[in-house]
Amino acid sequence: MNLDPVDAATFRAAFRRHPAGVVVVTADAGDGPAGLTATSLASVSLEPPMVSFALASGASTAPTLLSASTFVVNLLADEHAAVAQRFATTGVDRFAPPTRWTRLPTGEPLLLDAASWLRCETAQRVPVGDHTLLVGRVLEARVDGDAAPLVYHDRRYHGLGDHTALEP
Repeated sequence: MNLDPVDAATFRAAFRRHPAGVVVVTADAGDGPAGLTATSLASVSLEPPMVSFALASGASTAPTLLSASTFVVNLLADEHAAVAQRFATTGVDRFAPPTRWTRLPTGEPLLLDAASWLRCETAQRVPVGDHTLLVGRVLEARVDGDAAPLVYHDRRYHGLGDHTALEP
């Protein structure tokens, strides 16, 4: 067994084999809306309801997401791969058309194409390596229908449908 330190390329290659749900996290700390695509969303607690996601320290949206007191997790359906790609692209105005968005009454930017969403209050910011783990307490949630989720696997977006369900 090889116990040498794992290099970044090998670590990335291993996680390419790990499918993950796709969300867009949005916030506004007073300097305009910001958002990014994330695949690291995790449910952390049911009582109280809490989630977390990892934010790269060098992300262009890091200053806004780190200073905002609230954020919205926009869960995407399989038909929204273009939305995910737009929010994963650097150097573009992610909120310009064709992005469809509005503001919640509390001020946070919300993607109109989100299958479901969670409005969260930032509870903790935990530095971890070259990322910060943001932990949020869920204040509001909306779940729309039975949309099939958008999944990221091996550098591509995929949809999951009934045809992919496996019986135990």
